[in-house]
Amino acid sequence: MKKPREIPMRADTRFSDARAGFLLILPAAVACVPFALILGAMAAQKGLTPLEIGLMSSLVFAGGSQFVAVDLWTNPAPWLALGFAAFLVNLRFVLMTASLAGKLTHFAEWEKAIIVFFMADENWAVAEKRAAETLLTWPFLLGMIPFFYANWLFWTVLGTAIGEAFENPAAYGFDFAFTALFLGLAMAFWKGSRTGVVMAASAVTAALVSVVVDGAWYVIAGAFAGMAVAVLLPQKQVRAA
Repeated sequence: MKKPREIPMRADTRFSDARAGFLLILPAAVACVPFALILGAMAAQKGLTPLEIGLMSSLVFAGGSQFVAVDLWTNPAPWLALGFAAFLVNLRFVLMTASLAGKLTHFAEWEKAIIVFFMADENWAVAEKRAAETLLTWPFLLGMIPFFYANWLFWTVLGTAIGEAFENPAAYGFDFAFTALFLGLAMAFWKGSRTGVVMAASAVTAALVSVVVDGAWYVIAGAFAGMAVAVLLPQKQVRAA
């Protein structure tokens, strides 16, 4: 005997999850617009075409390492230096995917591969926050990831096409967009004074390493400092009822 079909309920759930993914990533996508325009403008000033920055954004899809690559760009391009710098900046994704791995055990391997390829700081933060509240679903991620990816691609290409209009991003306050975006993402994980201590340790370590050591080592140093402090801090004891 066949089981009753539950297509209407499942369809509603899929739509609801996809809508939730879209709405949750929307603020981060809007906040990324000036950031993407600045990257495109910088690329144009280095002689890159909209097609070239489009290929970079679609294949790399990592704003931090793209900024580093464009900043180091010369003609001919220093491929080894570019690759190593991007590698250092993107090492944070190892930590991010490790933290998310336990929430993806119900996904197929090919689904995990897609999720990892399209991983970005913003959709990782949204996925982590969602996973803390309910089970992550494929429709939720489909509502979030493709839109955020297309948004980043579109605005970086547009920034390259109209790069002359953004010769002085600081005049519009766009230079603070990246910082403001990540402050907002970090505060979404606030859980009291313990979170503040972890963030402070990470920030101070990253700042000190950036002064002492050349390159993007401060990214990894800050991440590991935050993790170390989080492990060493005593956990709050839950009182028995």
